[in-house]
Amino acid sequence: MTTQPISVIIVSRHRAAALMRCLTGLTQQDHPAFEVIVVTDPQSADTVQHLPIKLIRYDQPNISAARNFGLSLAAAAVVAFIDDDAVAEPTWLTRLTAPFNNPQVVASTGYVIGRNGISFQWQASEVDNLGQDHPLVITGQTLRSGTPQRAVKTQGTNCAFRRDALLSIGGFDPAYRFYLDEADVNLRLAQHGLTAIDPAAQVHHGFAASVRRRADRVPTSLHEIAASTAVFLRRHAPDAGLNAEWQRLLAHQSARITIHRDAHRITQAEADALLATLQSGWQDGMARALPKLPPLSPVTCAFSALPNTGPRGGVVLSGRIWQKNRLLRQASAAVAAGQIVTVICLSPSLRAHRMAFHPKGFWLQQGGLFGRSDRNTPRFRLISFAARVAAETARLANIRPTQQNRR
Repeated sequence: MTTQPISVIIVSRHRAAALMRCLTGLTQQDHPAFEVIVVTDPQSADTVQHLPIKLIRYDQPNISAARNFGLSLAAAAVVAFIDDDAVAEPTWLTRLTAPFNNPQVVASTGYVIGRNGISFQWQASEVDNLGQDHPLVITGQTLRSGTPQRAVKTQGTNCAFRRDALLSIGGFDPAYRFYLDEADVNLRLAQHGLTAIDPAAQVHHGFAASVRRRADRVPTSLHEIAASTAVFLRRHAPDAGLNAEWQRLLAHQSARITIHRDAHRITQAEADALLATLQSGWQDGMARALPKLPPLSPVTCAFSALPNTGPRGGVVLSGRIWQKNRLLRQASAAVAAGQIVTVICLSPSLRAHRMAFHPKGFWLQQGGLFGRSDRNTPRFRLISFAARVAAETARLANIRPTQQNRR
């Protein structure tokens, strides 16, 4: 299989720590030839400017415009996107971009793991011209065609496109400052070729706090969700009953707000304020100018590969909870030696497992010896320590190097 050069684009705004963590994960990719383009605010740019990356300073709340700026510096024929609050598994980029060896493929996507580091947040789906998702059931890497009315939905934190195809449709539409931006691209790109889905191309997505939501996923504003929904419907379903679609959006977001209010995460006054932002956003989206998107012109620039990437060995360090400090020291040393490191630290309990990427560059899985990792399995599992470590290692082996196991 031919491994072609790739451009990876990260858009970040006022989240320097998350950005650094994302970049640390990219340095461990087994893909041997890719460049990284970061579009971020000036303060965050100052924290990463020493790294061997292409850097654009941009501090406006418009993810589509920021992605287009990143696209303008992409030197590779394929461009991949990941969010700053995500960390990619070491095999992610190779798996995500391998389908582009087929000249008919113009886009690809993978699966996204949620906050506990184990369960899936997003899997395979299609999106229609009303912006509604339709889950797909697939068993392995899949190629699918689409239409302007329904196409595979590529998740914004885990997607790749053939650069020239993306440029030819005008890139990302700046009318979508946030939300539905990649769904819009999917429908516009559908007739240009096939979209690949690889369930093993995985990233971990943490939902970091932003101006639109808190760290616990409670929204602070629904303005852009409503505005982008209105823009999307005007672009892709101009003959739809927009009042009916507004009522559907209002019902869905009202139910979401009610859940947060009933859980005492927000007050009634805050709930009312959120509904007001939804109303203002809809009015904004209905009023935004929607000019035809002209093709973007490619900018000739040199490819600037991130050094020292490519295949490397892995090690799994396992131990009991009282051995955690020693395990973390061993993990840091193994990372410094160039290995992909997974730490499995178990307590004698039924505690459910969680996995996270440590800022020092290793994966840390914690939980009870008898607790579950996969949330679809029983809460209790009678098992020996050695057998449990072997089972967890086997679960990870398809997406991460785990060749060596040490206690």
